[in-house]
Formats: sequence, C-alpha cells, structure tokens
Amino acid sequence: MASHKSAKKRIRTNERKRVVNQRIESGIKTLYKKTLKTTDLAEAEKSYKEAVSFLDKNSIKGKIPRNNAARKKAALTRHLNSLQKKTTK
Repeated sequence: MASHKSAKKRIRTNERKRVVNQRIESGIKTLYKKTLKTTDLAEAEKSYKEAVSFLDKNSIKGKIPRNNAARKKAALTRHLNSLQKKTTK
C-alpha cells in the first residue's frame, strides 16, 4: 500500500482514468458491433453517423490512436456501402 500522499493521490487518479477509459472502449465496441450487425439501410446510416462521431471525438482527445479510429471508420463505411449496393440492385 502506498504511504506517501502523492502516491495515494496517484492511485485515486489512476482509478478514475481507468473507469473513463473502460467506458470509452466499451462504447466504441458497442457502436461498432451495432453498426456492423444492422442490415436495414436507414438504421445503418443512423448508427454509422453515431459511431463515426464517437470515434472522431475520442480520437481527437487521444483516447484511441488516430489510425485505429480510421481503420474502424473504413470498415463501417465498407459495410454501409455494401448495404447501399444491395438496395439499389
């Protein structure tokens, strides 16, 4: 157990940051999976916008790497484009 005042504070701040980071990671995974599961075009577009917005916000804040966000957005875009192709045929 930490005995210095600064070490105790570091434990508290690390715990707060861990909880925030967990919430962000969970949110990214949830939105990503939700968007990839949808087969309805209208619902997919709505979900896509929400997921891309969330990825951009957290990428800018430095919570996830920029290329990680770009890779996930590209996969979501490919899925959305495939749904659009299916509906136009």
